[in-house]
Amino acid sequence: MAIRIRHWKRWVALGVVALALAVVSGPFIYIHFSEGKAPTPLTLSSPAAPTSGATTGASTSTRVTNGTWAVAAGSVVGYRVKEVLFGQSNVAVGRSSSITGSITVSGTTITGGSFTVDMTTVQSDQTRRDDQFNGRIMDTASYPTGTFVLTQPISIGTVPASGVEQTYQARGNLTLHGTTRAVVFTVKARFTGSAIQVLGSIPITFGDWNIPNPSFGPVSTDDHGILEFAVNFVHS
Repeated sequence: MAIRIRHWKRWVALGVVALALAVVSGPFIYIHFSEGKAPTPLTLSSPAAPTSGATTGASTSTRVTNGTWAVAAGSVVGYRVKEVLFGQSNVAVGRSSSITGSITVSGTTITGGSFTVDMTTVQSDQTRRDDQFNGRIMDTASYPTGTFVLTQPISIGTVPASGVEQTYQARGNLTLHGTTRAVVFTVKARFTGSAIQVLGSIPITFGDWNIPNPSFGPVSTDDHGILEFAVNFVHS
């Protein structure tokens, strides 16, 4: 009888260890192998500048850059949020290329700009996450778009030579989930001669835009994230 009890206790102990390993390793395997590594942050070189809409002449001429520059193919807007599944850290990323809008250039000043993103097209690598995004979190049926409107001109000084990266500060109103707030953020820009590339990110505290915390089920997230964008413009 004593031998049986010892065997029973041994099997119970092994079962507890196996369960603990499953709880720890299961999410690790899912996140790092099944779900895959999160996309890296956007850069000026990703996406590449479009080749259509090129204007001949001196690449630094204000005559070339004056006027309206429309959002072009290859532009991307998305979110990055840290999440934890049973103690395993991960980064959730969702993106959309459904962007419209333009900036207006006069001399060495960007005098205005506005952009709209179709929030219903934002996708990550997980359907369940996208369902939460479109439903409980962003309620894209009620708030199908996100917008940004520049509220202060941006002086670019002398028009930079083609391929030279410059850094500027942007101020505007960002509308998400039906709530509009003023934001200030840094952007990097590059003039390629045929296009303008703009890269930046805006820290977002969800409560500031009345966005519910994205946590659901076994997944917990920070109460903040990053709105990132890499937008291409061509002269129209």
